[in-house]
This record gives sequence, C-alpha cells and structure tokens, in this order.
Amino acid sequence: MTTEEVRTNVEKALEEIRPFLQSDGGDISLISIDNDTSVKVKLEGACVGCSVNQMTLKSGVEMTIKKYVPQIEEVINVS
Repeated sequence: MTTEEVRTNVEKALEEIRPFLQSDGGDISLISIDNDTSVKVKLEGACVGCSVNQMTLKSGVEMTIKKYVPQIEEVINVS
C-alpha cells in the first residue's frame, strides 16, 4: 500500500467514525501519518474533556483505522 493509499484509507476510517463523535459534540482531525505505521489524530470538541476518550481512541478509532489499513501499529491523540 502506497503512502497515498494509506492516507486515503485512514481518511475513510475517520469518515466512518466522525458521525458517532459528532453526535456527542466531538470531532476528530488527522494530524499526520508517520512511516505508514503510526497515525496522529486530534480529538476535538466534547472529546477533549471526555473521561472515556482514551477508550474511544483505542477501541473505536484505532480499531476502525486498522480495519482499513492493517499495517497501522498505533493511533496517538495529540493535543
């Protein structure tokens, strides 16, 4: 998978997740993809202060991104 394909598929994954986050007053932005294995995202809005945002990040965001791009090893939230 090329770097461009990785980026496109990560964006598709985020589009799948975004409506769930937005329904709770939050959102997510893609910051960067490093070495085609590490994704940096920024949780926004209500997600920033949410006590379960790490769970959302790991079980929702990371799982969905890995479904689209299996080579991704980690998803990191940057603030």
